[in-house]
Amino acid sequence: MTNRPPDHWRAWMVETAREVEAGTLDPGCAVADLYPESLLRATDAALQAFEDEVCTLREPSDKAVFETVERVVLSLNAIDGDGQHGGAGFCTEEREQLCEYIDRTLSEHGVDVAALAARRGIDRAEITDRWRDW
Repeated sequence: MTNRPPDHWRAWMVETAREVEAGTLDPGCAVADLYPESLLRATDAALQAFEDEVCTLREPSDKAVFETVERVVLSLNAIDGDGQHGGAGFCTEEREQLCEYIDRTLSEHGVDVAALAARRGIDRAEITDRWRDW
């Protein structure tokens, strides 16, 4: 199973703290509150729900796959825009990681994402665009 983006974000925070402690990173350059735990937990929960739903898809129609993508994207929109994380949210790098995660998770469960997107006349990188605010 693909690692979730919050796993990468947590690892980055641990590494940043190590670098500050070792003196190899100026504390002023470390952004300790970039990923508050509330953001990480909420994102993990949304991605877990997505994974659970994808696991139930057996020979899904395009409509069923896109509905699953829509639900996770709307959940992530709510997390990013809910103001509950001290101003933290999804920036460019996080957005890219989330989109890649959605693509990889679908692919790991047998969805041909490139073909799915092509049938809609879009690029595979655009499968979240219709609903995505982040």
